[in-house]
Amino acid sequence: MATTSALSSPPTRVRAGVAATRATHATPRPPLPARTPRSARRVSRGFRNDAPRARGAPPLAVASDASSPTDLFDGIDTNGVELDYFETFVMELQTNVVDALERIEKEAFEIGPEVVRDANAKQPAVFCKDAYKRSGAGSGFGVTRVMEGGGVFEKAAANVSVIRGTLSKERAAAMTERGRPGVDPNGGQTYSAVALSLVFHPRSPMVPTFRADIRRFAVDGVGSWYGGGADLTPYYLFDEDAAEFHAHYRDLCRAHDKENLAEATEASRSGSESRSGPLHERCKKWCDEYFYIPARGEHRGVGGVFFDDMSDDDDNDVSSSPAEAHPVNAESFTRAVGSGWLDSYEPIVKRRWSLPYDEKNEKWHHQRRGRYVEFNLLYDRGVRFGLDGGRVESIMVSAPPRVRWDYDATPKVGSEEARLVEVLRNPKEW
Repeated sequence: MATTSALSSPPTRVRAGVAATRATHATPRPPLPARTPRSARRVSRGFRNDAPRARGAPPLAVASDASSPTDLFDGIDTNGVELDYFETFVMELQTNVVDALERIEKEAFEIGPEVVRDANAKQPAVFCKDAYKRSGAGSGFGVTRVMEGGGVFEKAAANVSVIRGTLSKERAAAMTERGRPGVDPNGGQTYSAVALSLVFHPRSPMVPTFRADIRRFAVDGVGSWYGGGADLTPYYLFDEDAAEFHAHYRDLCRAHDKENLAEATEASRSGSESRSGPLHERCKKWCDEYFYIPARGEHRGVGGVFFDDMSDDDDNDVSSSPAEAHPVNAESFTRAVGSGWLDSYEPIVKRRWSLPYDEKNEKWHHQRRGRYVEFNLLYDRGVRFGLDGGRVESIMVSAPPRVRWDYDATPKVGSEEARLVEVLRNPKEW
């Protein structure tokens, strides 16, 4: 899981409005901010913020009275930080995702035992909220939202972190080495970081795990760099699901690839199927390369899209070589990826949530979850960095609740389990 724990000093943990993991569904949720119409907040329709802004890095705003809470989202104390346009989008998107998963849980219980098979699940699960402040007024805050023990989702998490700080000499030097222009290698420049990360672990082995994130790192007066993505980890492979998931992000990438924008617009008008463009090819390849477990010789799942260090500069390179550069509006693309998450995943959940399964399927499910944990702890950069940063609970929330390791658990030749492993070892284009 590419995590929301991004940088520097460990936070001061403050439990803010922690809800019960289980609550009666009749309990009303706190009202959402009145300033934003609900239609503008829907994940499936994206998020609009028409406020003008200057090109380059956003201002690193801090409230004039840094000791006063900034009550913008259900009473969350932002620790004196005034949210800018992208941070506001991230906070609203977290709320939308939480609302959507609670709705899916409710719909499952309305259907009944055909979908909700756990006898211990008596009512739809809801998300708890764990809000915390980083040490020092104006230094940032975070909001961890977790659902556990649901009828559909055995565990799900949606985490936000917002950080303000000053670049250390070590971090500034590392950024300079990575080719980020304008960063003083001696440090001292102010920065902001914001991220939203998701992971959904369904109860049924027939429903895949979903992981996604978006993030931005900005240096004041220098520039902003964006990253994110979405990927799918099935336990039983349904080609239709993988193809549909990849088609969603292929089309989304084409709509934001400036080289192919006119062609993509015409294809959309005519209803013709669009081919993969350079932006999608790069982001898919990047995803396949990143979510790989060298010790196993397997990819963690069937992939999706992944990108990092993408800027709004006209010469932004999303390709493997400068000669193949294709300019992309990084901020717009990042927002689109986040806004499309549920559109890419919810249809798959509802297509598979009523399929039957047995103890053998569950055992395989938990064995494959072991691979998920192996990748997170051994190879995921965000997890490893986050564990060093001190916010362990928010980092490890990405781990599935039930997992097992059986010695030499090799699937039988010709089985559905073996077919999955073959694809994980040799990724397809879908």
